[in-house]
Amino acid sequence: MSTPPEPGSSPGGPVLEPARVLRRRRSDNLAALMREPRRDSSVFESVPVPRPIFGSEAETQELPPVPSELRPLPTTTGPFGPGLRRAAIVVGVSAAALVGFACALLLPGKGEASTAQPVSTPTPVASATVSATADPDGAGTLREGDSGSEVKELEQRLLLIPNVYENGSTSGQYDATLTAAVARFQVWYGIRGDENGVYGDDTRKDLESRTTLDNGQ
Repeated sequence: MSTPPEPGSSPGGPVLEPARVLRRRRSDNLAALMREPRRDSSVFESVPVPRPIFGSEAETQELPPVPSELRPLPTTTGPFGPGLRRAAIVVGVSAAALVGFACALLLPGKGEASTAQPVSTPTPVASATVSATADPDGAGTLREGDSGSEVKELEQRLLLIPNVYENGSTSGQYDATLTAAVARFQVWYGIRGDENGVYGDDTRKDLESRTTLDNGQ
């Protein structure tokens, strides 16, 4: 068992030096800095205070208090916040703009309709009279009840067509026998442009193309 070394004797090993030395902080310099410097009358001089400028705080009068009945009432937002109110205003303005645009589109159409109604096209009286008096089968149309040289020519041409107007009369009277002969000719030769038994333009052209009279017609 080892015995402790005697006091005053150095140990046998190497001497250890302290790695950090703690020293007591001197507070004299900090106290000197914090101490208020003394004012030397020889360094500072007295300066007169300038007079207050017109309208400065010294000449401003205090206004009387506002009566309670004239004070503005505090505004209350209510259950809806400012954001919802702003959104409602925007929606209302947009709806009004859409309604105005729709009305602007509809109004020109109504104006055109109202202006177009009084316009009326004039009816040609002369043409209506001519069309009413004109024969639908042509200007030289012959039918039952007519008479004259044109009827006699028709009878002569029908006599030249076999089995159409055999032993027919050439008296110049458009009677029922002549009407039946004309209708028979139209059916046999497929003439569709004229009325049945009426000697119109289509029947005349076809009959004249098939027959020739003694006078060369």
